[in-house]
Amino acid sequence: MNQQKSMLARWLRVAGAAVLALSAAVVHAQNAIESVTSSMQSGAEVIRIDFTQPLSTPPTGFAIQSPARVALDFPGVTNAIGRSAIEVNQGNLRSVNVVQAGERTRLVLNLKQATAYKTEIQGKSLLVSLEPVPGAAMAASSPSSFAENRNRDTLPLRDVDFRLGSDNTGRVIVDLANNQVGVDIRQQGKNLVVEFTKSTLPEGLRRRLDVSDFGTPVQLVTTQQAGDRVRMVIEPKGDWEHSAYQSENQFVVEVRPRKVDPTKLTQGVGYTGERLSLNFQNIEIRSLLQVIADFTNFNIVTSDSVTGALTLRLKDVPWDQALDIIMQAKNLGMRKNGSVLWIAPKDEINAKEKLEFEAQAAIQNLEPLRTQSFQLNYTKAIAIAQGLTGTGAGAGSGGGAGTTSRILSPRGSVIAESRTNQLFVSDIPSRLTQVAELIQKLDVPVRQVLIEARIVEAADTFGKSLGVRLGGGIAGGSVGSLNGSQVFGNAGVMPVVTPGSNGSPPTSITTFTNSNFVNLPSTGVAGNGNAPGTFAISLFNSSFSRMLNLEISALEADGKGKVVSSPRVVTADQTKALIEQGTELPYQVATSSGATSIAFRKANLKLEVTPQITPEGNIILTLDVNKDTVGQATTAGFAINTKHVQTEVLVENGGTVVIGGIFELVESNDESRIPVLGEVPYVGALFRTRTRTANKTEMLVFITPKMITDRNAAR
Repeated sequence: MNQQKSMLARWLRVAGAAVLALSAAVVHAQNAIESVTSSMQSGAEVIRIDFTQPLSTPPTGFAIQSPARVALDFPGVTNAIGRSAIEVNQGNLRSVNVVQAGERTRLVLNLKQATAYKTEIQGKSLLVSLEPVPGAAMAASSPSSFAENRNRDTLPLRDVDFRLGSDNTGRVIVDLANNQVGVDIRQQGKNLVVEFTKSTLPEGLRRRLDVSDFGTPVQLVTTQQAGDRVRMVIEPKGDWEHSAYQSENQFVVEVRPRKVDPTKLTQGVGYTGERLSLNFQNIEIRSLLQVIADFTNFNIVTSDSVTGALTLRLKDVPWDQALDIIMQAKNLGMRKNGSVLWIAPKDEINAKEKLEFEAQAAIQNLEPLRTQSFQLNYTKAIAIAQGLTGTGAGAGSGGGAGTTSRILSPRGSVIAESRTNQLFVSDIPSRLTQVAELIQKLDVPVRQVLIEARIVEAADTFGKSLGVRLGGGIAGGSVGSLNGSQVFGNAGVMPVVTPGSNGSPPTSITTFTNSNFVNLPSTGVAGNGNAPGTFAISLFNSSFSRMLNLEISALEADGKGKVVSSPRVVTADQTKALIEQGTELPYQVATSSGATSIAFRKANLKLEVTPQITPEGNIILTLDVNKDTVGQATTAGFAINTKHVQTEVLVENGGTVVIGGIFELVESNDESRIPVLGEVPYVGALFRTRTRTANKTEMLVFITPKMITDRNAAR
């Protein structure tokens, strides 16, 4: 009994000390702004801010040039004026805004023109003096910046881009002129403002980027010139947080959604509550929960079934972790609703939630049905109806009707009207709300992709052939005068004509019987239709009774060629597209009865592709590319030269990738010669023929996908 009294007295002393500390904090936090007035003193404009208690130190603040503002922060001060906006319109001061956020109050002076200021404490008042000379506002504490521009000349920004980061993070990337550009970033209302000092913005970058389709908190990014600064306004939505960093000449602002778990006591990873120390022995669990409620300012409702005592010693532990330890020790559960915590045994909480769910299910069976119509713009009504009822190829595990994927209640029904593309849904109001949210997410325009393929075929051919023909002949006879007529010999025989004297007609013609004892002429180059060139010479003896013929034939051919085929097609996301062009070749087909029929086979250029746009903005392509041409003729018909590639590749939006290529090199050296004689140096060239060819062919397939959006179409 004495031990319990001593423990109670100790607890009362601890509680009394806490009450005194809390009272002191309340007295300390009672300082408030009573009034704000403006007047002119010695040619300078002075704003007088009256407080209920004197300030210990001057407030921290900062100035903004566009729009011209001066902001002062007062920690531990409240707003006792009764309103947040004060209209002045006197001198350089337009108005004053007093905004209270928690235990801090910010006073914003809205100026007509930026100017320097200074603060001075006089008793319970703070005097803010505005200099009359217009110029750059020099705040008592300058805003934080990533770099100072040491160059007085303005420099242009190089590029402004937006990228999708991980976890739906929006990344605004700015390429600066150098790493000395001053950057000022601040949150203004619901927007994020970034200013680049001593910078200019080229005309091509003065635009408004609509990036709402990326699914990040960032909706719009507006960049414009503001004096000697470049002002960028980032407009996010929802609950978000940001971070910024600069690496060399690149400045990056990341805006990410803030993850809020309504069931957690404190937001963040792990336990992040304010730390406390508890040292109790055999204390009632209800009293311990009351101590934690007083420390955290949470409203705790404890069930009557929460009983028992607990002994614990916790030193410098986050309060949310301490509460979790206490509930685990006593098998308690918690449900959080705003700032109210309901604590009860876990079995009691589960039984109550089960009763609530059963009651809701019973109400759904008795609740009257409502009918609502939905006009669809981009999605077919029959497809949405199949998804709502859990039927069709995409519903359930087997594609048939089932309750596992049914969105409507068992009493709900849907009618799809294909002529007007409308849905008529009858169900309870709660399910109609879910159907409306689902249709809003599904009935959206499908993104389209332009796929362009380039098939490049290059050929480089070279051939050289050299041959000789060596022969001779003997006189075969002569004829008399031919009365001036021109006489030709037999094939391969050159007739010798003996002219008459003093220009008279020929007196005789001598013919020769020719024979080739070395016949190795140039055969030309394979694949080239040109005939080789020849050079021949004949030698006779003095009496024209013997003749020697020498003929050299040679051919050198060099050719280059390139064929570029570029099919392109536009298709929707995850929809197969096909485009082809070519020739259909007929051929005979025999049937089992012996009859013949005509069938056709295609020799064409074909591009078959199925794109898939990833959440990061890249594109996955399933490709099937054919490049067929008509080949040589055979007894059964024409052959088809085929080039085919089939693959799946990941490409960034607007990028180009080589998905395949074929390189072929054919080299040959042929030589024909007479044995022994063809091997003799120098002279052996008269007894052999040589042919050399080198043919190179190469084929490359390039693919370039590009997303088509309304924004791009507008440009």
